[in-house]
Amino acid sequence: MSKTTRATQALTKAGLAFTVHTYDYDPNAERIGMQAAESLGEDPARVLKTLMAELDGKPVCVVLPSDKEVSMKKLAAAFGGKSAAMMKPALAEKLTGFVVGGISPFGQKKQVPTTIEIAAVDQPYVYMNGGQRGLQVRLDPKDALKALNAIAAAITA
Repeated sequence: MSKTTRATQALTKAGLAFTVHTYDYDPNAERIGMQAAESLGEDPARVLKTLMAELDGKPVCVVLPSDKEVSMKKLAAAFGGKSAAMMKPALAEKLTGFVVGGISPFGQKKQVPTTIEIAAVDQPYVYMNGGQRGLQVRLDPKDALKALNAIAAAITA
């Protein structure tokens, strides 16, 4: 497995401090984010999953703890929109340039508006997808917020 991806290159270019961690990705896991947390031996509140959604028909990136679900109503409100829905996997892959299970908020083909669950920002560190299945990056969530020009919002159900 390569530890250099568009995501890790974007983090390096942004000058962020991060470490790279690998785990055995299970494509059959019921909840991939939870499987990552278990494999890394970390609290699911610190292992964040990246989801792609559509807000009033436009793409947005959503980052939240792996043990939580996104509230579409809260997501729409966070961006001042009317309605939100999950993006179809094929469209998410095309838009980000990453495969499902390896979608990172960093290094996407086109940067889109991003939100990070506000509770995750208070963690001392978090893990986010490193742009490849089985690859996570550990970093300060406040650095991630700045690098992604993201908003912190209460978006979980």
